[in-house]
Amino acid sequence: MSQTSGLERGTQGKAIAVERLRHAIAQGAVAPGQRLVESELVEQFEVTRGSVRAAIDELVAEGLIERIHNRGARVRSVSHQQAVEILECRKVLEGLIAAKAAERITPADADRLRGYSTRLSAAVQDGELLEYSTLNHELHAVLREIAGQETATDLIARLNAQIVRHQFQLSLRPGRPQVSLPEHLAIVDAVVAGDPIAAEQAMRDHLDSVIGALSRAT
Repeated sequence: MSQTSGLERGTQGKAIAVERLRHAIAQGAVAPGQRLVESELVEQFEVTRGSVRAAIDELVAEGLIERIHNRGARVRSVSHQQAVEILECRKVLEGLIAAKAAERITPADADRLRGYSTRLSAAVQDGELLEYSTLNHELHAVLREIAGQETATDLIARLNAQIVRHQFQLSLRPGRPQVSLPEHLAIVDAVVAGDPIAAEQAMRDHLDSVIGALSRAT
């Protein structure tokens, strides 16, 4: 029987490998600078070697992994200063997203955003840090969907991929959700009100807060 029988391959195999590898990097299971061994990833993810290679290529393009000549691939190390610079770029793009979302908001969109405000508040009240982190990312994704600004969305995704580990660690820091919750609620309120200027400012204020928190972690 072939050694690759039973392993996911092709597009599905690559998708599985990308998701699991990105998740492992975000949670620190694969450390910055750690060399990636394809045979180990094949066994761990139960996908073919071709799927693992394709996944690594995608994450290299995102800036999450880097290839070293004659040494294979390793998780890219992003310093706190580099992460701050990335967040400064993201602040401008996310501000644009918030403004566009406020311009395009519909009653159905407003209901969705209010729902996130309620769930985020409940997660903080119940001390559910992982739930809060998940809802946080979902809210930003919904805002990008409402905004319909595909170029900014693509650029944000590429920037976020490079600092996924920093963001994950920051979101789980004790006390951080209590700080960011009112910032998210202010963003939602401004977008729902259809006020692009206030929405952009609220988003920029939020990212300034994130930058400050990350800078203090150095």
